[in-house]
Amino acid sequence: MQYGFAIDQRTCIGCHACTVACKTEHEVPVGQFRTWVKYVDQGEFPNNTRDFGVMRCNHCTDAPCVNICPTKALYKRKDGIVDFDGDRCIGCKSCMQGCPYDAIYIDEDTHTAAKCNFCAHRIDEDLEPACVVVCPTHSIWVGDLDDPGSGISQLINSNPVTVRAPEQNTGPNVFYLGADRAVLDPLAAPVDQSYMFSTPDQHRIDVGQDMSVDPVSGAKTTLNTPHPRPWGWRVTTYMWTKAVGGGAVLLAALAVLLGLDLGVLTTIVAPALGVLGVGATGVLLVTDLKRPERFLYILLKSNLKSWLVLGSYALAAFAAVSGVWLLVGIGVETGLIGSADTAFTVLAVLGIPTGVMVAGYTAFLFGQAEGRDLWQSPLLFWHLAVQAVMVGSGALAVAAAIAGTDPAGSALIARVFAVATVVHVLMLLLEYGGKHASRQATVAAHMITHGRYARLFWFGGVLAAVVVAALAFPGWGGGAAVLVAVGGLIAQGALLAYESVFVRAGQDAPLS
Repeated sequence: MQYGFAIDQRTCIGCHACTVACKTEHEVPVGQFRTWVKYVDQGEFPNNTRDFGVMRCNHCTDAPCVNICPTKALYKRKDGIVDFDGDRCIGCKSCMQGCPYDAIYIDEDTHTAAKCNFCAHRIDEDLEPACVVVCPTHSIWVGDLDDPGSGISQLINSNPVTVRAPEQNTGPNVFYLGADRAVLDPLAAPVDQSYMFSTPDQHRIDVGQDMSVDPVSGAKTTLNTPHPRPWGWRVTTYMWTKAVGGGAVLLAALAVLLGLDLGVLTTIVAPALGVLGVGATGVLLVTDLKRPERFLYILLKSNLKSWLVLGSYALAAFAAVSGVWLLVGIGVETGLIGSADTAFTVLAVLGIPTGVMVAGYTAFLFGQAEGRDLWQSPLLFWHLAVQAVMVGSGALAVAAAIAGTDPAGSALIARVFAVATVVHVLMLLLEYGGKHASRQATVAAHMITHGRYARLFWFGGVLAAVVVAALAFPGWGGGAAVLVAVGGLIAQGALLAYESVFVRAGQDAPLS
């Protein structure tokens, strides 16, 4: 059994009765919507048209919001309805990133995720959803899509229908009859400076300025709802903090396995950066939750398909290795422990896989964010690992200039630092210089390279990294510690600049 909607835009008059009924039925806060009507105007007066589109959750057959939710707060019922349990939600907003339809929001009253749930409470009482009951033109149909005898199945099978974002392969179960492409395709009708009845939120205005208007249709969105970016500066910063910690431990582990003595950098500094990095990461992630008091639900009510959960395990494993390493190092430096070569070798062997995973697991999390095509790059895991080595070795270069280490150790740090920075720059050029897999990713990438993020990307991300590489190479032979250290400081800012652009632009291409 699979419940679904069919929306006949041929008869829809854009009256918003469905929106009002939905808000009343579910006590949706002012300014937030489970169902809303989008307007798109095309052409020029007097040869202009206005088309409507009823937007809502698509109750996907393969719902990405269910897969990414770390606590099973979103789930699929036996009848195909994708419902949510507010009592399990921690407000991580990952479901908003997974949904390709902008259908999920964080309720301002409960601080938990909410969306159209097909009026499941009414369905259980053999009643139709509120929007269906109130529609004056019978433009909204519901029923069992798996039953060929149902009214909705007969309607769909006897008429041409379309769905939103079919390229996402989520199996949407909201079908549109007579809907204009410009209404269903969020990239086809950018927002102008104003709506019919209101002013768009500033985010939509900014995004619209970076998008091109179809020269033939001149399609413009003239009414829609606000959809701010779910993730902000905390996610940008967390990508840096865990990269510094993971990269520092990776370099120290490499030195141990190569038999190079970095002195206090190996025993104290690298594992301390690991502990501090993962600790700061945890603080950032918890404070970014809308229900931070429920953060333990990630471990107590886990969805093992979610990379928020698996990433938490990666962070915990890395924290354990870094913590033990730091305790052993303190013991060695204080004389409480004599020779610890074997212990450091074991910790180095464990530090490499845990360091790589703590740096790179975000690629798998972003891969589950199916609404954000820019984040779906197959290079992302490896790029995150390279970025971690770059900023981690940069941090150790700063520490080496202060605490000192032997020439062989300085040479290793500088070489790894220089190579990682060059590879990072090359991967940036490869990623943004070629074609992208989808139009949405292309639009987001254009915002980075030619839109409002271009200056920060080219100067803060790319040029700064080139300067870093130039400062690192003089230390190739083990000297120029100050130059390498300066490069190490600049590298931190360069990565933060790029991650800020990457996180924001990935969320800017409109989904509705």
